[in-house]
Amino acid sequence: MDVAFVLVHSPSVGPLTWAPIAQRLDAAGIRAIVPSLVGVADASPPFWRPVVSAVRDAIEQIPQDQPIVLVAHSNAGLFMPVIVDASPRRVAGCLFVDAALPSPAGPTPAAPAELLDFLRPKVADGRLPKWTEWWDESDVAPMFPDATTRSAVSAEQPRLPLSYYEELVPVPADWNDRPCGYLLFGPPYEPLAKLASARGWAVEHVPGRHLHQLVDPEAVAAAIVAMAAAWH
Repeated sequence: MDVAFVLVHSPSVGPLTWAPIAQRLDAAGIRAIVPSLVGVADASPPFWRPVVSAVRDAIEQIPQDQPIVLVAHSNAGLFMPVIVDASPRRVAGCLFVDAALPSPAGPTPAAPAELLDFLRPKVADGRLPKWTEWWDESDVAPMFPDATTRSAVSAEQPRLPLSYYEELVPVPADWNDRPCGYLLFGPPYEPLAKLASARGWAVEHVPGRHLHQLVDPEAVAAAIVAMAAAWH
């Protein structure tokens, strides 16, 4: 393909959540990069600024004449508009993978009120536990293909401050003046996939849990490439 893929992970986890997809794209001769956002947890607010800075610096590795497709997973979807706005390369499309969606206009809360109510009792010394420690074991274990992968992914997870989830993320005008799409894995993101469809975006479904890119990277990589190919 003539585009490069920029795979953006949620700051709640780390770049290993995208590693199997990057490896498969590279093996197919498709340029793919995974900016690391693990340092965001130790940055100063507003946290969207270090997210944008890290992704922008990574995009600089890509040849100037090569357009990019931004692919955001989970909470990283909220940063898509500010990443587009700051990109040093032409953004040919935006793909949300089991991801949160930015508001149609105006700033987007980093977390809804009900999530903040769920998180506040978990705070210790101003920070939250690692993301996989928020949930019951019965929910966490099936998200991983094996114990080795789980251990590696869990080890790089940061402990985010609660303030990360309390801020508003800007939504620059015209960020979505390009093709956008949504790749759904499953609940609880089905309403967001329906919202993406209502916005006129392409929506595809690869059934799985929230980290399905770790469980079936072949299917997820194929879906990402197919959706992007339809835009060109």
